[in-house]
Amino acid sequence: MTDKAIVVIGASSEIAKAFITEQANRNPDLKVISISKKPSGHDQNIAAHFQCDYSPSQISQVGKSIKELNLTIVGVTIFNGVLHREDGKLPEKKLEEIDLDYSMMLFNINTMLPMLWLQALLPTLKGKHSCVVTALSARVGSISDNQLGGWYSYRSSKAALNMMFKSAAVELARRAKNIKLVLFHPGTTDTPLSKPFQANVPSQKLFSPTFVAAQLSDIIARQKVDGTVSYVDWQNKPIDW
Repeated sequence: MTDKAIVVIGASSEIAKAFITEQANRNPDLKVISISKKPSGHDQNIAAHFQCDYSPSQISQVGKSIKELNLTIVGVTIFNGVLHREDGKLPEKKLEEIDLDYSMMLFNINTMLPMLWLQALLPTLKGKHSCVVTALSARVGSISDNQLGGWYSYRSSKAALNMMFKSAAVELARRAKNIKLVLFHPGTTDTPLSKPFQANVPSQKLFSPTFVAAQLSDIIARQKVDGTVSYVDWQNKPIDW
């Protein structure tokens, strides 16, 4: 058996579950380490599961626990993300709708969580083997592509994530030359995150989690460590920053 493994964070999301299945089908000998707020659910494809509340202290502890497994981590995929609040708060359409609590929630989850995971896992990821670290971004995080306005907090949280990964890539090109960073835009996927916004999406543009997982797996498999971060959509087409 191989000692190679991938880490899937936010593993209870619909895309993450499809991604785990896709990875297991493609690489049966590759170990999957999953992380989520929920129990593992006894997925036979998961070799190890860590339940985490995503507080900084628990993220740090999970990072240490993964290092103790003594596995070669060849991939980390971060599926954490939020768009609307459970109380019904939706993305802002005008300035009057900006709400500090909602904005900070989006920045905490969409921007800072991926960076805290990168921070916690860095000691394990550094080494001779190449490792692809992927986080879910969004096309609406592109500053140059913004022609419609609105969605202030969500756009900004993803733009901030893009900048964080851009800066991290510059640093890792010096400190951990084996790591490749990827920002992935999955398109509109049929998940709870996009549910309130699906009405006006053409059926051919509403993707299944299975389709997105396959596209993402293809993109990760093609990556070459080059000291930069790639910002791409589900077709592996570059997105303007």
